[in-house]
Amino acid sequence: GMLTNSLLGVSLQLSDHNEGDGGFMIVRGSHKSNFRMPQGMIDGELYGEHIHQPVTKKGDVVIFSEGTVHGAKAWQGDHQRRIALFRFAPPTMAYGRSYYTKWPETYYEGATSEQVAVLEPPYSTRLDRPVLNEQGAVEVSSRSAKKKGHDEKVFGTDYF
Repeated sequence: GMLTNSLLGVSLQLSDHNEGDGGFMIVRGSHKSNFRMPQGMIDGELYGEHIHQPVTKKGDVVIFSEGTVHGAKAWQGDHQRRIALFRFAPPTMAYGRSYYTKWPETYYEGATSEQVAVLEPPYSTRLDRPVLNEQGAVEVSSRSAKKKGHDEKVFGTDYF
């Protein structure tokens, strides 16, 4: 079969996370559940046998579905906790609380058209979005001229 996931989290460990240190926690298999999380599990005070803290070393990568119940417990380690967290989602989905419409101009200096396309904020591909095709080249995903014409005629704009 083929594994698909529309909300993917990737955490690169920049410091060791030892047993009992706290930090990233996950409820294994919860991405398949179809019931509310019990009271007390949110803060980790109850049902601890179902809450897993992966023990990781500097350089390890934790890959997880954002659809799982996950979070972080207070850090108890004797060193500073450091991670680099990356989140991946289809370009039409935004699950963050806010996004800038554009990055600061300095971010684009020296960037290729492919890199600029990847830096686009989340929005629908019907809005003339630059995307990378399977060969890695930039192409513009757009609605048909007929649909754009309809929107112009009915709504006075290219996009409704």
